[in-house]
Amino acid sequence: MSAVSGKIGVGLIGAHDWAEKAHLPGYAAHERVHLAAICDVVPERARAMADRFGITTVYHDHHDLLADPAVQLVDVCTPTHTHLPLSLDAIAAGRHVLSEKPLATAAAPAFEAAAAAARQGVRTKLGFTFRYSPAIRQIKRWIEDGSLGEIFHIHGFEQNSQFLDPDFPLRQVSPDQPRDRLIPSSVVGYGSHLVDLMRWLGGEFASVAASMRNFVPERIVRGMTGRQRIPIEDGTVGLVEYASGTQGLLQSSYIAVGNYPGVEIRIYGSRGAAVARLISEFGVAESLHRAEADVVEFQPVRLGDEHFPPGTSLGTPWPELYYRNLIRHFVDEIVEDRSEECTFLDGARSQQIVDALVTAHFERRWVDLGGASA
Repeated sequence: MSAVSGKIGVGLIGAHDWAEKAHLPGYAAHERVHLAAICDVVPERARAMADRFGITTVYHDHHDLLADPAVQLVDVCTPTHTHLPLSLDAIAAGRHVLSEKPLATAAAPAFEAAAAAARQGVRTKLGFTFRYSPAIRQIKRWIEDGSLGEIFHIHGFEQNSQFLDPDFPLRQVSPDQPRDRLIPSSVVGYGSHLVDLMRWLGGEFASVAASMRNFVPERIVRGMTGRQRIPIEDGTVGLVEYASGTQGLLQSSYIAVGNYPGVEIRIYGSRGAAVARLISEFGVAESLHRAEADVVEFQPVRLGDEHFPPGTSLGTPWPELYYRNLIRHFVDEIVEDRSEECTFLDGARSQQIVDALVTAHFERRWVDLGGASA
């Protein structure tokens, strides 16, 4: 624990927009957290976030942050291709670590990172934001207590139509990415959320099939000059056979029209069904509906205050609402020695499934995953 009032000291790497909107408000709201340090390669960016959130120390080299004894938990909130190396450095330094997703763009190194954390005895959490939606967590409870009965179908949909505009900079592309064939992107960056939610709610995947496509042939890419002719995968549709026998359907998209965060989960069981729409519309962050087998009209479900992190409501912007919940769970898991949830191992399992979806597309076949339990 930190020397500051017995709180856990947090060091955040990466002072970009998502840190400002989601990560830092979550830590600032937690009574057991001391924001000890922040690091960014752009000094002005780090200083601005430090001033806004009362962070005591600013670094420009992450190795200096990792050497700071005031830091026990490291938050990696940086571009995709840096998640794995920064997380491995944090683990090697004996720090608990939260990383934005994806941890890696291939499953094998993600499994290796999970194993490294286990050897070091440090806790990990992956930024699968939407597990921490109050509506999603309620559906999880309904599945576990049998309220929905035997689960027949799980459908997951994701849309982020900001990339429909070719001049809106795409950020999820490694600068050295080869361009000689379709580059998996929406299924990696956003589809991984659906994979994680669908696996968390329905159990292990047994087999998948998929179709992927580029819809916007030229676009602006962050860090590059001018429009790039680059074959980005803008949309994926996948079929899932669960080990349990449940059927699944998923779709990720950069170009499907709709508001953020654009995640919808539908669960159909023998006793009822539930739909969670994690889409910021009309002043609320999400909605939840439920139907019964004998009363088939879907009815809205209003969750009580106990389902929300302290100080939040459906009117709280979704990045802050969900990340406050995620951070509260992670900090409390560490401080109270609770069971881990949404770890690097879950990230590796998700990436393994994403890899299988990509293989299924390119090889035009079903890909078996074995349904191995985590």
